[in-house]
Amino acid sequence: MAKILLVEDDALIRDLIAYRLQNHHFDVVAASDGKEGVLLAKSENPDLILMDMRMPIMDGWEATEQIKTWPPTATIPIIALTAQSAAIVGQREMSVSYDGYAQKPVEFKRLLTQIESLIQQRIVA
Repeated sequence: MAKILLVEDDALIRDLIAYRLQNHHFDVVAASDGKEGVLLAKSENPDLILMDMRMPIMDGWEATEQIKTWPPTATIPIIALTAQSAAIVGQREMSVSYDGYAQKPVEFKRLLTQIESLIQQRIVA
């Protein structure tokens, strides 16, 4: 069973996405801010991270940068979750590397396809 770290400050969205992922047989670990997300990425070694971009304490941009620059977590695929347009995310991507992007409200089938593809690529690599 693949483990997904879900980093999302909105409890309703976090619970809904976690519930849907668990129904698709994923093990879900959740964090409510970027700082907690970085700590869980280091301790839980997830197969994939879903990262909200706008959160208190530490935003998703900074959390992703910390995860991607620490060698043991650098290869974990990260999908950005944001209400911002792809163009805005693309502008900030120059300094932070994301493996996927999902705009809120999340279209779950599309997100699930991205998740499965990225996890499969990681297994093959």
